[in-house]
Amino acid sequence: MAKIDKGKLFNRFAGKFRENKFKLTSQRKNILDVLINNSDQHYSAEELYEKVKNINADIGLATVYRTLELMCRLNITHRLDFDSTYKRYELNLEGHHHHHLICIECGSITEFNDNVLEDFEHNLEEEYNFNILDHRIKFYGICDKCRKM
Repeated sequence: MAKIDKGKLFNRFAGKFRENKFKLTSQRKNILDVLINNSDQHYSAEELYEKVKNINADIGLATVYRTLELMCRLNITHRLDFDSTYKRYELNLEGHHHHHLICIECGSITEFNDNVLEDFEHNLEEEYNFNILDHRIKFYGICDKCRKM
C-alpha cells in the first residue's frame, strides 16, 4: 500500500464529523487515531477497544461500537461482514480498492488487488450497461502459515 499522509487523512475524516454536525469527542479522536495509525489492520470492535484503552483507559466498549457504527454511516470506515459473528472494520481509504483473503484457521486477513478483477468489472459495466458503484470479494481458505502447522 502506498504511504499515506496521516495528518491529511485525519483532517479529512475529522471534517466528515463536522460536516455532518457531529462532535469529534476525545474518544472518537482516539479511535480515529488508532485506525489511521494502523490503516492496514482489520479490527473487530473488541480488538479496537483494547488498542484504544491503552491511550484512554476511560473509554468503554459501547462507545467503540457506537463510534464504529457512526463512522460507517459517515463513510469513514467500512464494516466487513465475514460471517454472522465475524465483523471487522477498516478505514475507507478512497482510491484503495482491494479484496480479502480470509484464513478459516487463524482468522488472518490479507488484502489484495487484481487488475483482472478490475477489467472484469469494467466488462460487466459495458456488456450490461450497468454502473457498478462498489463490490466486495472475499476468498476463504487456509493461509500458508496454518498449512505448515
